[in-house]
Amino acid sequence: MAVFHNTDISGKRFLITGGAGFIGSHIVEYLLLHGAAKVRVLDNFLTGNRTNVDLFSGNAAYEFMEGDIRDVAACERACAGIDFVSHQAALGSVPRSVKDPVTSNDVNVSGFVNMITAAKKSGVQTFVYASSSSVYGDEPNLPKVEQRTGNLLSPYAVTKMTNELYANVFKNLYGMKVAGLRYFNVFGPRQDPDGPYAAVIPLFVTGILNRTPVYINGDGEQTRDFTYVENAVQANIRAMLATDEAAFGQAYNVATGNNFTVNFLYKAIEDMLQIAHAPTYREPRAGDIRDSLADISKASKLLGYEPTQQFLDGLRLTVDYFRAFYTTSEAGS
Repeated sequence: MAVFHNTDISGKRFLITGGAGFIGSHIVEYLLLHGAAKVRVLDNFLTGNRTNVDLFSGNAAYEFMEGDIRDVAACERACAGIDFVSHQAALGSVPRSVKDPVTSNDVNVSGFVNMITAAKKSGVQTFVYASSSSVYGDEPNLPKVEQRTGNLLSPYAVTKMTNELYANVFKNLYGMKVAGLRYFNVFGPRQDPDGPYAAVIPLFVTGILNRTPVYINGDGEQTRDFTYVENAVQANIRAMLATDEAAFGQAYNVATGNNFTVNFLYKAIEDMLQIAHAPTYREPRAGDIRDSLADISKASKLLGYEPTQQFLDGLRLTVDYFRAFYTTSEAGS
């Protein structure tokens, strides 16, 4: 993985909420690899995976704290003595929020307010949080630019926009250094392929590998700015360690600035696996946007963000990871 910081972090202490999750565990890995003094994880394993954090258990700088961001006391304990927070803990998935908006709100809104309040109370230097491209809603123009959003299409999108509103209030009212990251379809190793709300790329890869039914919602011609996880890690590191005051109180697109159809994605995975396995098309999914493409110039200008892995390169790494994972699992069974 490339190096995304040019300051010494050996004396810095970081909290990654949701660090047992997909993106969070990659942020933890980066910080430990580069010698952070303390990397604390707060997670309740609602969607995170113990195997993700077991990777770090032998590192003296790593600390795990089991707790729920809906618990104010847990948030305050997690923030104690911390310099930088990367708030990744959330209940993801548009369909999940459509089915159960109350729980999505409890975790993503109330949990967010608990965390940012605890960070303020502890005197955290910078609070970075995960937002989402879902905040663009039905805004039709491409590419998506941060200042132009439309009508929100799901409860999940509402929760993420609410996070951005709260963050700006905390910056303006309390002088906090905050930055939001609007992720565009992040994918990569360790993304969970199981369960009803699994992300599309691990679902496709594992379905093709195992030759089980694979579903494409709609006609497959919808487009996404698929973003390899290393790019999301970069955005978090650069935002947490930013020194330009203009960088704070902002929300940034985190993507590559290129989009591809779901059909192209599926065929690319088939080709990489050298397995022909026809998908099954079904009705479009409620709450989904049709097309997505990010303008990343703002993150480039204010954070120095530049994608290090483009879509097909990252897809190859991801396909190889899952192929090796399932080969190893079968050998051990």
